[in-house]
Amino acid sequence: MGATNQVPMLEVRGIVKTFGALTANDHVDLTVGEGEIHSLLGENGAGKSTLVKMLYGSLQPDGGEILWRGKPVSIGSPFVARSIGIGMVFQHFSLFDSLSVADNIVLSLDRDFGRGDVAERARTLSVEYGLPLNPNSIVGDLSVGERQRVEIVRCLLQDPQLIVLDEPTSVLTPQEADKLFETLERLKGEGRSILYISHRLDEVKRICDRATILRHGKNVGHCDPRQETAASLASMMVGASIAEVRKASAAQGGPQEALLSLNGLSMPAATPFATALRDIRLDVRAGEVVGVAGVAGNGQTEFFRAVSGEAVVPDANQICIMGKPVADIGINERRRMGAAFVPEERLGHGAVPSMSLSDNMVLSRHSSDSAAFLRFGRLGVLRSDVALKATRRVNEAMDVRKSGDNPEAGSLSGGNLQKYIMGRELDRQPSVMIVNQPTWGVDAGAAARIRQALIDLARSGSAVLVISQDLDEIFEISDSIVVMHDGSLSERVPIAEATYEKIGLLMGGANPGHELPALAPGGERASHGGELN
Repeated sequence: MGATNQVPMLEVRGIVKTFGALTANDHVDLTVGEGEIHSLLGENGAGKSTLVKMLYGSLQPDGGEILWRGKPVSIGSPFVARSIGIGMVFQHFSLFDSLSVADNIVLSLDRDFGRGDVAERARTLSVEYGLPLNPNSIVGDLSVGERQRVEIVRCLLQDPQLIVLDEPTSVLTPQEADKLFETLERLKGEGRSILYISHRLDEVKRICDRATILRHGKNVGHCDPRQETAASLASMMVGASIAEVRKASAAQGGPQEALLSLNGLSMPAATPFATALRDIRLDVRAGEVVGVAGVAGNGQTEFFRAVSGEAVVPDANQICIMGKPVADIGINERRRMGAAFVPEERLGHGAVPSMSLSDNMVLSRHSSDSAAFLRFGRLGVLRSDVALKATRRVNEAMDVRKSGDNPEAGSLSGGNLQKYIMGRELDRQPSVMIVNQPTWGVDAGAAARIRQALIDLARSGSAVLVISQDLDEIFEISDSIVVMHDGSLSERVPIAEATYEKIGLLMGGANPGHELPALAPGGERASHGGELN
């Protein structure tokens, strides 16, 4: 259970933070005891990230006070936060792609350590905590899940007393998440405290002692999450019940047209740390959602780059969109054919952080097709009013919370930026939609909205391919599931025949061409929430 010490490790009293006319934190109170895992809950835009950035010194409050072990403190910078014992793992990574894991960690440390010492400490720590890393790997070659491990390990190397974790499992596999939970319990047993932000309410119920709920920047409740249901927690967060995702049956009456076909797609590994794609064959037909499951680092990044046109292969016939060979042409040409793509990394890949939402709209649409280009302007002159109107339409449809009418993309919370990017592509009503991690870091209400939109797009006659590490998501929206392992794709499993055990075995490398082995005693799914033994 939570700590019983009279003086809490951290106390926030009436903290206020404004950005222009937006009050992100409105007299927020928070108390975290020693040896406690405390959840901070709220929908996207509720003020959670703003609050924890002030605790870490990245932002300064406009009012209120912060007490550390009963004494008021001014946390003027992340260096000050780390010096008193506060560490943080941000939702968005702060890593240099061109440097190694060890070099990234060295740059983040406040004391001087030799690179060799840091590499060895990081390797040892990562093994102990079940988050294996190769310190010599180049970060740019790592999957998103592997980059998350780097962030967690380098935080732990600072030996913090309070660790702030912002959506730490959003890109971890169920097995990796289980290892992380074991680590958190061990840290708690050592008297350390965890401030835990997550939209995965089952895991909040599983590991957190107490919860503070924010809504529109204000405290709206405190509870013991273990005494609540996931539905009741979600209702407290949004102030209403969450709509259930409805999945009508896919179109009947014979096979539909294959709008996306992969015909022996193969691609060599671009770097020593990348994954080669091997003879991938798959048809995604009009009216269906196909989910791609798999453990991070098994070729999902390379797969998305190939099907989106970010990477091309010489044999055009290896990828067909609407029956036309496209493997040797780039992303703009594929967009003109009616395809849309959403990458896993929001900032810098899905959107340019320093550009406004409407300018990001122009970047993704100016060359999609001639009609779309003419709507934006003639003779190369951009019509900002048209782009802004489209942006407002997307923001309204996806309930994007923001500080102004047309702010920079980087100013949005992670979940709200994800809603914008998803909405931007859905707004085109594409014939083929390929999405990598569609609900990474979004709240329960936004996740339901995104998943429903993908199902509705498919049922309108489009082909939808979803790559996701969230097994619950895969099962909820897919008509059939395939599993990526070591650059290869399994045979598709119809959703009526899919079980967590069967998909989990395929994720572990079971030969898709042979009968799956029987589960050993105790090999059943351990709990709800897509977690596997």
